[in-house]
Amino acid sequence: MKTVTIGDVAAQAEVSKSTVSQYLNERYDYMGEKTKQRIQDAVEKLGYQPNIVARSLKQKSTKTIGVIVANILHNFTTEVTRAIEDVCHESDFHTIICNADDDPFKEKHYIEMLRAKQVDGLIIFPTGDNRDLYQKMLDGSYPVVFMDRELEGVEIPSVLLHNSKAVALAIEHFVEQGYRRIGMMTTSLKHHTTPRIERVEGYKNTLKNNEIPIHDEYIISVDSQSLQTELEELLHLEKPPEAMLAGNDLVLIETLKYVKHKGLRIPDDLAVIGIDDVSFASFYTPSITTVAQPTFKMGKAGAELLLNKIQMKKEIRNSSLRFEPTLMVRDSV
Repeated sequence: MKTVTIGDVAAQAEVSKSTVSQYLNERYDYMGEKTKQRIQDAVEKLGYQPNIVARSLKQKSTKTIGVIVANILHNFTTEVTRAIEDVCHESDFHTIICNADDDPFKEKHYIEMLRAKQVDGLIIFPTGDNRDLYQKMLDGSYPVVFMDRELEGVEIPSVLLHNSKAVALAIEHFVEQGYRRIGMMTTSLKHHTTPRIERVEGYKNTLKNNEIPIHDEYIISVDSQSLQTELEELLHLEKPPEAMLAGNDLVLIETLKYVKHKGLRIPDDLAVIGIDDVSFASFYTPSITTVAQPTFKMGKAGAELLLNKIQMKKEIRNSSLRFEPTLMVRDSV
């Protein structure tokens, strides 16, 4: 099947190739409506598709960014990437989304693959274990932004939550409701992931500020498949927690599964607060108190930050943007 060229469109519309090029690039300033219509009719009749690769080489831009997420199953990730895509769409940029599964090897593969495809920049939820690769991009002035995480010593701008404040809101609410034995569960800390580390530290600091003893056995940080087993052991201690903070949405889901399986009552048997305002929190019975992240604002900020770096619109400071959490009080405490 013969490839339709810009010359074929020009001949069909009875105009020059430069006029067709101006039309395809939406430069209509000196183009009459009849000329535009003839070109449009020719494009449709011939089934012409612009050569994106050739255009990218000419413009030195693919108008595409890559987004490498840590775990696409998180509610936070879904909402942030949706906001990123919205901003890019408005700016006529495309997005390619890759899921690294918190695996440094997959992350490295995706970084190399996306750069080979000549994407104009990257938004990365970093695993933290590819420092040399991050630094190489930074040294080469390649546009990159971190989301949800930051790395000490790597001067790449980051967009993330005030994680310590998020935990403080939850623990303070537990304390106000009379709870003193408060546990916390989060997924594994083995990759030193920023939000998990900061939330555990925030938990300890808030307990100290309220003169509540810290019990190490009340703090669980394991892979998601082990959460229910660990919760079983925790709640069968001689003095188990009366309240539980779920460090993210996946932990909250595993906690609620355990509660249902064991026939426990929330909040009578166990009070619960989750970080991330998941969609089911408001209509679960009882409704679940959560700490909400401004996910769409964070995604929008990350996308705008990257596009500004790509388009060199203004000087970008390599510092973090921190967003404020909000406590959504419901019936689980």
